[in-house]
Amino acid sequence: MEPDIDLQKTKTFHVSKKTTLIKKTTKTFLITGLILAFLSCIALYFYTHNLLQKEIEEELHSTEGRITDAIRDHKEIYSLSPITEVTIVDSLKAESLKDTVLFDPSQNERELFRELSTYKRINNINYHIVIRTLVVETDEIVMAIVLSNIAIFLLAFLFLFYFNKAQNLRIWQPFFDNLNQMKEFSLTSSHPIVLVDSDIVEFSELKTHIQQLTTKVRTDYENLKQYTENISHELQTPLAIIQAKIDNIINEHAINDRQFEQVSSIQKDIQRLKQLNKKITILTKIDNNQFVNIEEVSISQLVNEKVEDYKELEIKNIVHLANENLQVEIDPYLAEILVNNLISNAIKHSLQNENIVIFTNSSSLLVSNPGEIAINNPDKLHLRFYREQNNFKSTGLGLSIVQKICDLYGYTLTYRFENKQHIFSVLFFPAKS
Repeated sequence: MEPDIDLQKTKTFHVSKKTTLIKKTTKTFLITGLILAFLSCIALYFYTHNLLQKEIEEELHSTEGRITDAIRDHKEIYSLSPITEVTIVDSLKAESLKDTVLFDPSQNERELFRELSTYKRINNINYHIVIRTLVVETDEIVMAIVLSNIAIFLLAFLFLFYFNKAQNLRIWQPFFDNLNQMKEFSLTSSHPIVLVDSDIVEFSELKTHIQQLTTKVRTDYENLKQYTENISHELQTPLAIIQAKIDNIINEHAINDRQFEQVSSIQKDIQRLKQLNKKITILTKIDNNQFVNIEEVSISQLVNEKVEDYKELEIKNIVHLANENLQVEIDPYLAEILVNNLISNAIKHSLQNENIVIFTNSSSLLVSNPGEIAINNPDKLHLRFYREQNNFKSTGLGLSIVQKICDLYGYTLTYRFENKQHIFSVLFFPAKS
């Protein structure tokens, strides 16, 4: 079985906080889009800056070429500081290209220039030619381009965000509709599940498989339900026949004490088999959610009726104390089983003259009976066929049925041992703080 365990581990994901599908995909789109926008703006800034700087350098070299041709043609060249400077020098040096900050008389402030410094020997004379151009304008152009790109990107991003969300809602709508149908699906309901088809292959396949699965589950459920009812009926009939034959033997034939004792033992076994069959049937029906009749039931009144029934059977040591009426919404048949099983469990485990006290208030039911020691394994009391002792009066299913009913309606069944009293309590509503 280890491969199954490993498979289960691989399918277990750590879920910190659950969110809806649309929120998850929209959040992913939002984060991814913002990261891409930020990176694209940075890339655009450096690309445009380098492109403009390359254009400036080409312009500087072009101006330097025109000045060289003018000197070669013996035309008069005037220096125009800080844009152009032509001076005669003694020796030639290497060409340089750099950024420099100089005072610009036209702007009356210091500005950043891109400077080309070159040396040329023209007509046997050494010239130092310096050409500069303002860089500030290119930076402003770069920033204008980047800001324009950000504005365009934000508009496009907002459009894509709402468009993507609307598209996702439209695409996933068949899935959400089918999910709602699945939530309302019930095995006990006679209404068939109606799923929405989609033009998306995966959703269409999912719809087909869900319909096949629900049909199979409903068929299996009906077969199991029919099987349980048939088994119950088929067991009850021979047991009733055996019971009738035994009654005839006792009434119509003379039997000695030994035979009477044996026949009585057979009768007890038959009664136990009937009880066992009845309780297993109840457990199966609870597991199959066949108890769907929900009504307002007064547990306090039900306890009073059960106490009176037991007193008619000469079990008079049962006391019911109630300070408020306990009213709950439950299937009346299950309410009767719950109360009856708790009281009969207390009777089975008490001596003849020991008092059994039942207490009810607005939210809970409590049943207590005397005992010398606490139950050894209270956590196993809800297990089927578990008996604390070899008590053949018990089928080991009474408390299992009580636990099942509590699980079905969200009640809380607890056991404690206080002051030599076994105390079983059912909390129907959360305790008020």
